Amino acid sequence: MAVVNASSLVAFRQLSSSSSPSLMPPTSLTPSKQMPFASAKIRAFCTSTFALKNINTSETVDLIEEENDAISEEIESSETVLYSFSPLPLLLFAALPGATTVTSLFSPFVEIVKSFNLPGWLVHWGHPGNMAVVLFAMGGYGTYLGFRIRFSDDIEEKAKAKDLHPKLLAGMFFFFALGATGGVTSLLTSDKPILESPHAVTGLIGLALLTLQTVLPTLFEGNSGLRNVHAILGSGIMTLFLVHAALGLQLGLSY
Repeated sequence: MAVVNASSLVAFRQLSSSSSPSLMPPTSLTPSKQMPFASAKIRAFCTSTFALKNINTSETVDLIEEENDAISEEIESSETVLYSFSPLPLLLFAALPGATTVTSLFSPFVEIVKSFNLPGWLVHWGHPGNMAVVLFAMGGYGTYLGFRIRFSDDIEEKAKAKDLHPKLLAGMFFFFALGATGGVTSLLTSDKPILESPHAVTGLIGLALLTLQTVLPTLFEGNSGLRNVHAILGSGIMTLFLVHAALGLQLGLSY
């Protein structure tokens, strides 16, 4: 645009000088001296125009960068960062009856427990203490007997272990299931939410796996490979319940 405007200006001046000489002021410059002067004016005009365009372009770039920085700060301030996430509560989400339903079912029993005016420490730590005894006494010794069945060369020891091992593990399953109701009652008596902690979910998973573990021995005949599955699964269940106990301790210390 600057070049076109300058060219138009020169053409207009030349046309004016040729058609109406009286309108143009007299000059003592010859045509050969007048052209360099006009070229200098054109170059100065073009240079100033391009300089103005460069200034405007740099200002526009600065404005765009400032807007981008502002948008980035807005996005960063609106972001939600999850510092920790436990997927365990999602595993049995569909199977859980819901905290409201469980609370309504347990409410009469909870009121009875509250009416006993039991010491706070007993209500708080009674469930963890009982479950620790069941886990380490019945579960731990029952697991040991299971390995003695597989690796012992003493026929008499193996026979005793085969007799006692299923009884101990069945007892552990029974007391764990009973203890789950005790844990729910303890939380409701203390006016705490239920079914919202990893401790609760790992307990339900452990009980489901214990049910499967109880069924497997009935399928041993004709499929010796299931004995290995039973041993591996049993070890995994005990590990899970150790994690469950640690999560229970953490829950107990949280309130």
